[in-house]
Amino acid sequence: MPRILIIDDDEDVRAMLNQHFTGRGWDAMQAGSGRAGIRLIDEYAPDVVLLDLRLPDANGLDILKLIKAHDSASSIVMMTGWGTIENAVLAIKEGAEQYLPKPISLRDLDAVTERIMEKRKLLLENLYYQERMDHPVVGRSMEVHKLHHLIDLMGENAHTTVLLTGESGTGKELIAREIHRRSPRRDRPFLDVTLAALPESLIESQLFGHERGAFTDARELKRGLLEVADGGTVFLDEAGEMPLPVQPKLLRVLETHCFKRVGGNRDIQVDVRVIAATNRDLARGVSEGWFREDLYYRLSGFPIDIPPLRERPEDIPVLAGYFVSQFNATLNRNITGFTEQAMHALVKYPWPGNVRELRNIVERAMVLAAGTVIGGDLLPKDMTGMGEGGRHSRRRGREEGGQHRSLAEMEQDHIRRILAAENGNRSHAAKVLGISRSTLLEKMKKYEIP
Repeated sequence: MPRILIIDDDEDVRAMLNQHFTGRGWDAMQAGSGRAGIRLIDEYAPDVVLLDLRLPDANGLDILKLIKAHDSASSIVMMTGWGTIENAVLAIKEGAEQYLPKPISLRDLDAVTERIMEKRKLLLENLYYQERMDHPVVGRSMEVHKLHHLIDLMGENAHTTVLLTGESGTGKELIAREIHRRSPRRDRPFLDVTLAALPESLIESQLFGHERGAFTDARELKRGLLEVADGGTVFLDEAGEMPLPVQPKLLRVLETHCFKRVGGNRDIQVDVRVIAATNRDLARGVSEGWFREDLYYRLSGFPIDIPPLRERPEDIPVLAGYFVSQFNATLNRNITGFTEQAMHALVKYPWPGNVRELRNIVERAMVLAAGTVIGGDLLPKDMTGMGEGGRHSRRRGREEGGQHRSLAEMEQDHIRRILAAENGNRSHAAKVLGISRSTLLEKMKKYEIP
């Protein structure tokens, strides 16, 4: 049962608000002065405090400062019949959630208190997942609970090679880091390399190092990632991009924990765990000849598949609230949540860029937001159905011809729209989509997008 405290010297106002909230199932309390209100806050810790600006013993803004000084977790809504813009600004700066003029509109008050309780619910869920479970992989779905179990299991088995599979933006690097953090290797290095970001000629040198004079530009000895990470973990992102000539050398490391530097003759022994990640079908790569079968089976000793965001929509509100909390701190904002329309749009959107795309969209909306709530107007038009290619357009596309559009068709259209919106700038488009530039280029090639 949510708890609300009404601090107002007008007995009729207190009675009206008390009856209203009691009828809604709230536990309502009243105080006719600031001091009495402070005592009730200390004793009962209400979720919401409705605080009048003019009180017989103090100014409401002074009471607001006292409440915040007591480190109270209560959310404060200021009320006054003497409202000014200056007072509203001061109240928000001092930590009030909202500022409502008298006579109070019960509809507006209900909207504010519901939004506050939703925000508090999200914060509690975030605390549960981040602190009690100590997992940065946030969500409430059964899929996320399974991921938590597998991460813990791989943390305990610090010598097992892990293969993380899933679409771009699902959080493979985050999971790899968390496996390392939960393992006995946590005090040793965690080194990551995105193979698709490196020229093919440099990948071998990056992984294994090289001796001085091994090739034209090798002016000095260089230790590779596998050697530097001795005792720790090497994360190979986009492992499907590994050149064929390098694959048997990595296989030897996995089997014998030995390798030679490029141009070297001496075996170097290392104790290193390899976690690989890919959004490509390596089994198909084996059949098509671009990935070695023996390496595939060695890497996939313990596969963990990360489901895309569209398959776990119940995680979207929790993730969105988590990102709001993060960006409130980094952007110095006081965003309390999303309108019902905006949250509906987030949950219904197919998220081709997955969690990374959601994070980028929340950040952009918070930068643009003028108030404390993110509305549908701050989201991309194709999410809210307000522009060409939006939800209504997608619905029309499904209905024409009586058949559903495939996810690939929707993804292709979405990439084209984002590229057009970013004037063809591929780096900017990749950031908006929540994917790497190399992944965007791969998708453009796949869909024959010029």
